[in-house]
Amino acid sequence: MILDIVQVGDAVLRRRSRPLSREEIASPAIEELIANMRETMHAAPGVGLAAPQVGVPLQLAVIEDRAEYLDKLSPEQIAERGRQPVPFHVLVNPTCAILEPDSQEFFEGCLSLAGFTAIVPRARRVHVECLNEKAELVTILAEGWYARILQHEIDHLNGVVYIDRMRSRSFCAAANYERLWKGRPIAEFWQDIPIEV
Repeated sequence: MILDIVQVGDAVLRRRSRPLSREEIASPAIEELIANMRETMHAAPGVGLAAPQVGVPLQLAVIEDRAEYLDKLSPEQIAERGRQPVPFHVLVNPTCAILEPDSQEFFEGCLSLAGFTAIVPRARRVHVECLNEKAELVTILAEGWYARILQHEIDHLNGVVYIDRMRSRSFCAAANYERLWKGRPIAEFWQDIPIEV
């Protein structure tokens, strides 16, 4: 079942979500929620979806960056972003540690801020520990775009939305991004729109 995606302004997106117990993870209710979140993410379409985005304040997210999404990018864009397909998986009660302090800046969107995008600095490499849908401990070492997705979704579980981390002067309507900036290097954006006034 496709769920409604909560938009910014709803308090559920601004509160830290509750961790799940191993017993809860194995429950039919959580199994159904995961299935519905996966279907909702695909329908949007998106590469990640956190439970608060569907109005459920639990430490649960789903991620999948499908190969077909990369077909829309040039080889240069794929290399610049460090992007590759990521199979579907579930994060429960995740913790995230930054492995490389240097950040990369790219435009980032969110299903809970429909119609907008902004440049967001994110760490290039992260270490994530979480449980999966079987309540098994999982360790993830990620870099590039996958690291960005993980940081974005884990932020949602802690009441943080990308606008809290964005470069505010880059905030724009998604239609303008498509028309003016898509496919162009971030450096060109900052040449046209100064970082400071």
